[in-house]
Amino acid sequence: MDPESPNPRTHGRSQSMVAVLMLAYQSFGVVYGDLCVSPLYVFRSTFSGDLRSHMTEGEISGVLSLIFWTLTLVPVIKYAIIILNADDNGEGGTFALYSLLCRHAKLSLILNRQNADSELLTHNLEQPPETPRGQTICRLLEKHVFLRNGLIIVVLLGSCMVIGNGILTPSIAVLSATSGISVAAPQLPQSVAVLVSCGILVLLFGLQHLGTHRISFMFAPIVLMWLFCNCAVGIYNLVTYNPLIIHALSPYYIYHFFKVSGRDGWISLGGVLLCITGSEAMYADLGHFSKRSIKTAFTCIVYPCLVLGYMGQAAYLSKNLADVDHGFFHSIPGPVFWPVFIVAMLVSIVGSQGAVTATFSIIKQCQSLGFVPWVKVVHTSRTIHGQIYIPEINWIMFVISLSITVGFQSPVEIGNAYGISVICVMLATTLLMTFVIYVVWQHSIFTAGIFFLVFTLVEAVYLSSALFKVKQGGWVALVLAGVIMSIMYVWHYGTIKNYEFDLQNKVSMKWLLTLGPGLGIVRVPGIGLIYTELLTGVPAIFSHFVTNLPAFHQILVFVCIKSAPVPFVPPDERYLVGRVGCRDYRMYRYVVRSGYKDTYTNDESEFESQLIYNLAEFIRTESAAPWAQSRGEMPQDSRMTVMGALGSTRSVAETAWSTDMPANAADSLEILITMVGCSPQTASPRRKGMCTSTCPSPATTT
Repeated sequence: MDPESPNPRTHGRSQSMVAVLMLAYQSFGVVYGDLCVSPLYVFRSTFSGDLRSHMTEGEISGVLSLIFWTLTLVPVIKYAIIILNADDNGEGGTFALYSLLCRHAKLSLILNRQNADSELLTHNLEQPPETPRGQTICRLLEKHVFLRNGLIIVVLLGSCMVIGNGILTPSIAVLSATSGISVAAPQLPQSVAVLVSCGILVLLFGLQHLGTHRISFMFAPIVLMWLFCNCAVGIYNLVTYNPLIIHALSPYYIYHFFKVSGRDGWISLGGVLLCITGSEAMYADLGHFSKRSIKTAFTCIVYPCLVLGYMGQAAYLSKNLADVDHGFFHSIPGPVFWPVFIVAMLVSIVGSQGAVTATFSIIKQCQSLGFVPWVKVVHTSRTIHGQIYIPEINWIMFVISLSITVGFQSPVEIGNAYGISVICVMLATTLLMTFVIYVVWQHSIFTAGIFFLVFTLVEAVYLSSALFKVKQGGWVALVLAGVIMSIMYVWHYGTIKNYEFDLQNKVSMKWLLTLGPGLGIVRVPGIGLIYTELLTGVPAIFSHFVTNLPAFHQILVFVCIKSAPVPFVPPDERYLVGRVGCRDYRMYRYVVRSGYKDTYTNDESEFESQLIYNLAEFIRTESAAPWAQSRGEMPQDSRMTVMGALGSTRSVAETAWSTDMPANAADSLEILITMVGCSPQTASPRRKGMCTSTCPSPATTT
């Protein structure tokens, strides 16, 4: 049951509210770490340019007004009110929006879509009826390859910028937190803060292999403590220094700010932009929590605490203009400086951890969809779904993040790069969300156009300001995105060409028919696995085996691992089994379907046991099926049958074999070999009967 769904047998509403509040509490440590650490560097980055030369109390009020309305327009209205409703079976993020579009149009450049995919439980969502306007856009996207390519580039751009955020967040967050050392001990050189930052980065990336679950129980209290400290210090400064700063919440101060500052005010928007860094996490991490819990945590705690914190910091700076470089730490009352400083250090680590974890997740999703090369994925928790660690990516991120920290030694230049990454992710989300509003939600073109124009205009203004600072560190974000996108696009292009080659060079079934059931070679007892991307027909590599090998296994299985346009594939719908050719050939197809957020263990024997079990079950079911072809018929592929995982709740063929289910893989293989007429003495799930040299491990290919 959904934790938010009321239970009529208990105190339904109160129990549902308790579940929502519990999820909201847990979300503080995962979702909001990056967003909450922004007060450390927003004012410093905003007044880092020429605006500082004529900084007055009026400019402080104008910047506060910009921060307030930016926080209101983007995190509150765009994400909390609108985009959080565009979930894909409870999942969020750039790939969730793309997946929703793929289920309404054939957007994938690899044409491996099956009719069975539309029958998945996670594929069938209640949607408004199709309208001519939605179908028109779908046909337009399906007809023109360059439009589909453009949409993929948008998705890749958003993904690359998220990865860039994972590299930049630890640098800017830790450097901003350690800058408090310069306030407490001005006599110490800046290199001390940089050295401490490097030590924290080494600790952060060095402990990633332990897994988030071992330390995440401390994340939520740290973020809550930081929010309350930020709020309390803000209220103190607001009352002590300038209570009238509250008038700056009026939009009039934005108009006055640009009227007075002009071009310098526009350039400073790149610093204001940093107040919404981390907003995308509310949608990207939706699958770990729920819409109501994320909205509750943000609107009731995070948003008001951030607003009060920024107001207090602006009140202090309006009377202490010279302290803008370390405005937050200067504004902390003396008796509580060190406790707040320690909490700031901890929350910077929490924000960095969330960004690193998000990078691992996005790399895994890109790998599932064929956008990045295969890398080793380590599951750090046996009970918590989705907690992974990727060693190669972790150490590459560490080297780059450490180099950026040592190279720039200031959060201002890193913030310029960070702003470009953040706003590009938001622009990609805005574009994809516009298509979802029109194609998936079936709203009018006017509604979709209003959403697109309002948020694109706001984000384009911020992007123009951020791009102006390319020479002052912004180039880092562009270089990172360019390199990562090039790798993704080239790999995806190669994947497409490889699939097209296999599709165009399939082995003719007439050629197989001339070989006879023995395929012209000796068939020895056992099972041979051949990996292929094809969902129909026989791959060209099979002809190479037939012509060059003196013998082959009695049972031949073509294994295909494909990605479905859903976040998760239920265990009882994960496998498709079918026969290739007539029964005498003993050739079968085994398709493993996975969603873009599915994760698997590294247990190869588990996969082999599952394959043997499903294959034996399929053969037994097929023998009694009315649609089974006779031995003389030679179809290309028989009907694919849905099979469930061992221990799943449902399997299509389960009813045909319910009384004498095999106890283990060895029993399944023995029954399977008996069915096809092989010698039962070879019945061993590994080494005696399995051939896995031509089939990669599912743990590394799903």
